[in-house]
Amino acid sequence: MTLQEVRNLASKGEGLRIEFKKKAAYPEKIVKEFIALANTAGGVVMIGVDDDGTVSGQRFIEEEIYVMEKAIRELIFPSLSYELISVPINAKKGIAIFKLEQSPNRPHYLKINNKRHSFIRVEDRSVQASIEVWEILKRSKSIKDMVFTYGRKEEILLKAIEQKGKITLKEFSKLARIPKFLASKTLVRLVLANVLRIHPQESEDYFTLKEVGA
Repeated sequence: MTLQEVRNLASKGEGLRIEFKKKAAYPEKIVKEFIALANTAGGVVMIGVDDDGTVSGQRFIEEEIYVMEKAIRELIFPSLSYELISVPINAKKGIAIFKLEQSPNRPHYLKINNKRHSFIRVEDRSVQASIEVWEILKRSKSIKDMVFTYGRKEEILLKAIEQKGKITLKEFSKLARIPKFLASKTLVRLVLANVLRIHPQESEDYFTLKEVGA
C-alpha cells in the first residue's frame, strides 16, 4: 500500500469499517475496536492517523506495532487473525494498518474481571454487544434452516412491531407478560430465522421486521 493510498483511505473518515488512532496508547482499549470490526463486517484500524483523517504518522512506528500485537495476542479471545501493513511517511515516522476480515471465529471478546465482554461496530463507534447480539453471532456461524413455532407470544410480538415499527426486549417482555430470558430467546430465534432484524445500540437494541431480500 502506498502513502497516497493510505491518504485516500483516511480521507473517507471513520465509519463502520474504519477506525483511526493517533498512537497505540492504552492498547487495552484499542483492542475493543479490533474485536468490534472482526465481529461485524471487518475493516481496518489505522495507527498514526488523527481523528479528522490527517495522516500525521507516528515516530517509532515499530514500537507502536509491537505494543498493539502484544495486546491482540494476550487480550483477545479466541485468537484473532489480521494482516499488518506498515507504510513509512519519512525516515522518522510511519503508519500501521491492521486489516481484519469478518471473523469465522466470532464472537471475539475481552475478559474483564473474569467476565466476557464482546463488541460490535455501530456506524463509526464500537459498542458492547448485548446478550442477544452475542447469541446471534455465535449461532449464526453454523445456522441451518431455522424452524419456529408461531404461538401467542410470537403473535403479540409481530403485531406490536407492525403497529409501532420496532420493539425492544423490555417492551416485548412487558407486552407478552413473559420473563426477559424467554423474550430474549424468542427474539434471537426469530432473527436467526430471518423474520426479524436486530439493530444494536449503545443503550438498548431494538428489533424490526426483516425486509424481503435484506
